[in-house]
Amino acid sequence: MKRQLIAYLLAIVILALLPAIGAYPIFIMKIMCYALFACAFNLLLGYTGLLSFGHAAFLGGASYATGYALASWGMATVPGILFGTVVAAIMGLVMGALAIRRSGIYFAMITLAMAQMVFFYFLQAPFTGGEDGLQGIPRGSLLGIDFGVDIHLYYLVLLIFVLGYALIWRTINSPFGQVLKAIRENEPRAISLGYNVNSYKLLAFVLSAALAGLAGATKAVVFASATLSDATWGMSGLVILMTLIGGMGTLTGPVLGAIIVVVLENKVGEFGHYMANATGVQWFLSLGESVTIVIGLIFVICVMAFRRGIIGELLYFYRSRKPGATGAPPA
Repeated sequence: MKRQLIAYLLAIVILALLPAIGAYPIFIMKIMCYALFACAFNLLLGYTGLLSFGHAAFLGGASYATGYALASWGMATVPGILFGTVVAAIMGLVMGALAIRRSGIYFAMITLAMAQMVFFYFLQAPFTGGEDGLQGIPRGSLLGIDFGVDIHLYYLVLLIFVLGYALIWRTINSPFGQVLKAIRENEPRAISLGYNVNSYKLLAFVLSAALAGLAGATKAVVFASATLSDATWGMSGLVILMTLIGGMGTLTGPVLGAIIVVVLENKVGEFGHYMANATGVQWFLSLGESVTIVIGLIFVICVMAFRRGIIGELLYFYRSRKPGATGAPPA
């Protein structure tokens, strides 16, 4: 536990120092937003065993709610982010109450159907800006600190990410989290022990939705916009990809998965230009237009070579090599 705490503190220090060593704050903030989104999704899939195809609804819903509150109501930045988080939690309560009545593929399809209903509502609602979305969302300020300055906003986003991650860590390591793991491993046995499984599932769904909303609300402030791309089914698929690549059921796996996906989305084109200049092969120039294909190939490789995800495989290898270990329990 002490070693894990030291590692987390070191990671926070590194994140705090990244802008000072030349990292682009907007890019790192984007990674932190998606990492929090992936961690929220992992709480539902990795620790409760519920596969949702509709988590983009919470990301997009909170993004629109925060954007509208800041731009139209003049709400302050932090209350606006909290407002978006509450909206996502309410959406999670409604969707979860309907979806948890089923399990497996039926649960996944219900979440997808309701997320698509939310998407088309955002497409047609007058306050969302339609296909153009909400643009020019003010970043605001707090105690005289102007969040219009990227570096000031960076540390607010870092604080939100750390608090969100800490909440997930505490949830997983609490008695509530142990019950969620029991439901994931053997739901009939959890029922036989007297646990109200549906109540635990619903609470996990709402908590996951709220944290996904926190990521979406923060992202809206970072990019000063809220668009339909955050609410599409493709975004729901992307967060599944992040979780599986990094390692489902691990705390740091979704963070690594988010880093890999965001870096690929933003840097594949630059890598293609570098390879084209270095080798003279012009085909590399087309890599920037083939990001989806590259991410798909990475996903196939990870599924075939790292069935537990990258972090999951590393943890399994480490635990299996301990003296007297006959196997490695799930991380």
